[in-house]
Amino acid sequence: MKRALLLALLALAGIVAPGSLTPAQAALTLCNRTSYILYAATSAVQSPRSETTGWTRIAPGDCRLTRKEPLTAETYLVHARSSIAHSGPARAWGGDIPVCVKDGNFTLRRGAAQASCAADTFPLAFAPVNNRGKSVWVMHFDEKPAMNMTEAQLAGVKRLLKDNGYKIARINGRPDKATGAALADFRKRMRFTDKDGNTELFDALEREARKAVAPAGYTVCNEAKDALMTIDPGACARAVTTPLSSEAVFVLAQRKTGGSLVTGPQRFCVAQVAFEIAGADNCGTRGLAEAGFARTQTKGMSGYVARIGPLGLVSK
Repeated sequence: MKRALLLALLALAGIVAPGSLTPAQAALTLCNRTSYILYAATSAVQSPRSETTGWTRIAPGDCRLTRKEPLTAETYLVHARSSIAHSGPARAWGGDIPVCVKDGNFTLRRGAAQASCAADTFPLAFAPVNNRGKSVWVMHFDEKPAMNMTEAQLAGVKRLLKDNGYKIARINGRPDKATGAALADFRKRMRFTDKDGNTELFDALEREARKAVAPAGYTVCNEAKDALMTIDPGACARAVTTPLSSEAVFVLAQRKTGGSLVTGPQRFCVAQVAFEIAGADNCGTRGLAEAGFARTQTKGMSGYVARIGPLGLVSK
């Protein structure tokens, strides 16, 4: 009886239970038993080299193949972080092993013992994958309280509905009428058809939430076709990860192919590599260049998302 009720309420909510999630031929499959959309990166270490790839998007209650080759390297490492579409502090699943990564889709090959990251990369803390010497492995990301895949899928829908402004009382894997009503309204707004399933649902929930949510800190999203110096098209980067306390933040966006996409009248010192420079005076005498930055008003905001389109900053 309970099983029939669960399926009925899941149908009311407009989602279907997960099906087969573990391809038999997969080498390393990552499964998401959390209420967050995750983006995962993996690293294979075979001395003296390592290969790191990211980011694989994994919706709640879903699994994704992240490495196709048999797991024969010395060590495999993994890191996952929550989508910037989610409100509140960013969440991460990792460990204490620093690995260099980039924002946007990437593959990095470097020396396993290389200490520092290149100018267009940054370190994140990865955790080892305990695949017990097996060439095929499935790993799960979890949160507390623990959920199964079906519960995580429904909890993920609830969290994203809340991120989109709906009044959701609790983020859990239990179906309820309020969630069903909110989801029905969202599907109507998105003009979904009966053929649109979980993939279209999570895509739309994340896309619309990214328009409404400003995660703590300062995030830059590249919505242009040109690759920027540190952000590929379609990707976002967290330039400041702590809550904002300043009246304004100034931004400069330069194309990888040359030229500035976002600039402004406020002059600051810059360098040709990743930098953090104190003060805006005497740039030349300090061996630095000077560039104009655009002002973004952040007073009273703990989080801000600067969206850069083909013509520069996109107005709010």
